[in-house]
Amino acid sequence: MKQAQMTRTSVAEGDARIKSLIALIDGLTALVAEENAELAKGLPASRLKQVDEKNRLAEVFERTVAECAAGSTSLHVRDRILREQLMERILKLRAAMDENLVRLRAAIEASNRRIEAVMQAIREQIASVSPYGASGRLAARAVSSGTIRQA
Repeated sequence: MKQAQMTRTSVAEGDARIKSLIALIDGLTALVAEENAELAKGLPASRLKQVDEKNRLAEVFERTVAECAAGSTSLHVRDRILREQLMERILKLRAAMDENLVRLRAAIEASNRRIEAVMQAIREQIASVSPYGASGRLAARAVSSGTIRQA
């Protein structure tokens, strides 16, 4: 009798871990989807408010996956419906993360273009007011001179 009770307890604990993991994946997927929506509007990656929470949840998820890979945590799921829910959530998270990667790369490229445009404007402004040329010597400036003749 004790063995059956222990088996039911371990199954219930396993189910609780799976449900907790599903909730974690749902939270991470929701944050990534929100971030993707903001990136789609053209917001720079540095201004996103989800970054800290996304990183925190991602660390928890990575730790759980690492524990499973190391064998210290088991996620055997006997309930077929629960297993399907977990797999569905993992696929949704993967799709959201793939989109996130594409959008973040685009945001970084846009930020780099903005930075380069600002730097080019600064270079041009410095070059126009600097008395020195590219060689470090005083640049010869064009001087207009005129003469006024009076009779």
